[in-house]
Amino acid sequence: MTEIYLARIEALGPKLECLAMVTPELARAEADAADALLRAGVNLGPLHGIPYGLKDLFDTKGIVTGWGAEPFRERVPENDATIVRKLRAAGAVLLGKTTVGALAYNDIWYGGRTRNPWNLNEGSSGSSAGSASATAAGLCAFAIGTETLGSITSPSQRCGTTGLRPTFGRVSRAGGMALCWSLDKVGPICRSVEDTAIVLAALNGPDLADRSSIDAPFHFDANADFAGMRLGYLPEAFGEGANAVDHAALEAVRRLGIEVVEVSLPDLPYGSLMNILYAEAAAAFEELTLTDLDDTLTWQDEGAWPNTFRKARFLSAVDHVQLDRLRYQVMLALDGLFSQVDALIGPFMTGPMLIASNFTGHPCLHLRAGFLDVGTRSDASLGEGKLTTGEPDAAGPTFRVPQGISIWGRLFEEGSILNLGMALEREFGVAALRPGLPS
Repeated sequence: MTEIYLARIEALGPKLECLAMVTPELARAEADAADALLRAGVNLGPLHGIPYGLKDLFDTKGIVTGWGAEPFRERVPENDATIVRKLRAAGAVLLGKTTVGALAYNDIWYGGRTRNPWNLNEGSSGSSAGSASATAAGLCAFAIGTETLGSITSPSQRCGTTGLRPTFGRVSRAGGMALCWSLDKVGPICRSVEDTAIVLAALNGPDLADRSSIDAPFHFDANADFAGMRLGYLPEAFGEGANAVDHAALEAVRRLGIEVVEVSLPDLPYGSLMNILYAEAAAAFEELTLTDLDDTLTWQDEGAWPNTFRKARFLSAVDHVQLDRLRYQVMLALDGLFSQVDALIGPFMTGPMLIASNFTGHPCLHLRAGFLDVGTRSDASLGEGKLTTGEPDAAGPTFRVPQGISIWGRLFEEGSILNLGMALEREFGVAALRPGLPS
């Protein structure tokens, strides 16, 4: 398996620009060690010998970890991140470091721009750009991503992978680049729902090195049913702007016999929470701003980090107090929502859910639901004070690309949304879900 993936990386990696660093000798050594354990009668579990890609935000001892950003491209850590040690203990084989948009934003990094395997004219979205691109193209069995605001779910939407953003605090971030201390989350990007459960089981657990980690068990039973489940949806998410795949996904849920109900959220200025993200990110990389090293970053548009970091410095102390109060109101709003339903389903950009659920720490599963013919899509941007994922070019040629659906769940109840996701995979049909890897 390792040799198969290394061969695909050699053939397709340069086209996709999705690997910042390939570690073939390490991969072969770890694969040999996994084989030796099996010959000795030792099986470390379902990830034993499974090759994977690691987002280049996580430290790997003696291996460049450059965060996708020019000022750090020669950075070589002295220790492994906690999740690297956990995956090694589970028997997984590290193929290399997948690309990340510079400082965890978008798909532009110091080596180029990571491509969507289904349409090489567009980026793979970000910031887990390489993890989604490499997994979709079959350059690894799975990959690790992180999300502050859509960085697992957005590239999964674009590349057709299945991304699981766990509850905040479930997976240790120790040894990973900090962008926003109160927002960053670590999760798997795979090609099927059950694979995300297998990887999360290996990553789950508290870590004294991460002060935000929480000791919470991960319960998942692939054979469990969802009798009595109530699934909510925001009607406006399936109105103007929704496409055929979105509507088909909602109908697929109804065919499963689940009680599907309309829900609503309080009218709050959810988008204002973005200022917390700006401020935390600006604080994390203040030195780049004060020393003008941010000038070395390739991406310098209005919505790029350099200008966003500078604008954040104009937020006042009063602003931050009010933002904290708003965040608490949003926590109450989502707690109220999930007291009515067990989960919520909708398109990637369902109402305020991308922002709201990231700021409250609720889990989200995003899986491929079908395909659409659309034009090449523009870049994601924070330039307008919100995350925009890019509009397709209506005048140019169209490409058949994946389209996904999101399922949000209660805090620490990933198992419930994973069961629903697996049922939806079956309902969508294997032919519709996996028409073959992009070439």
